[in-house]
Amino acid sequence: MRRALIASVLALVALACAGGAAHGAAPVRVLFVGNSLTAANDLPAVVATLSHGAIAYRTVAPGGVSLEDHWNFTGARDALDDGPWDYVVLQQGPSTLTESALNLREWAVRWADAIRARNATPAVYEVWPDSQFGVRLGFPAVVRSYRAAADAAHAVLLPAGEAWQAAWRRNARLALYGPDGFHPSRLGTTLAALVITARLTRTPPTRIALPYPAKTAKLLRAAAAEALRVP
Repeated sequence: MRRALIASVLALVALACAGGAAHGAAPVRVLFVGNSLTAANDLPAVVATLSHGAIAYRTVAPGGVSLEDHWNFTGARDALDDGPWDYVVLQQGPSTLTESALNLREWAVRWADAIRARNATPAVYEVWPDSQFGVRLGFPAVVRSYRAAADAAHAVLLPAGEAWQAAWRRNARLALYGPDGFHPSRLGTTLAALVITARLTRTPPTRIALPYPAKTAKLLRAAAAEALRVP
């Protein structure tokens, strides 16, 4: 346990010290528009760390809000105008009910149009169900909802929820949920961040360093690769 902890700390230090976009290139500028599922464990900061400084970001993610709320009163549209951005990552709740799935699709489309009008690329961050309502039954509805929204919006899909499923197929005991059974644990956030980092930087998950022991890191990379459908 002590060796694993030391290894994790050293990996984090290495990631933090790596800094800077590769070969001095300008970082990919990303605006995260979401709620507490984005804010938990500071997902955008984890993405920036995993990218070795290749991603610079800004976050608008107050708790409990939808993309419709963001359009109307959170200041996210002002943040969009403050660009330029390369990507804008959109996220709301699981959206498993018919009406919430339709709402996600409608507002993903509206946001995507506004994002493209500002020469940025929209991306949809797929999440996971609240475990108290049933993980096995909830996941297919979440995936359908987010994939439909991404398709309708012609947006990049960031399939973090599917990476969680892929990870559990390899080890069903992985603690990806946090104590409340809805927000992610640090491990769950790291897996989501790995998916986002790999897709937005076009880097294979196998080439992204992770602050975990080798066995855990290998599992997370394989799960992310499966979800992203890359070798």
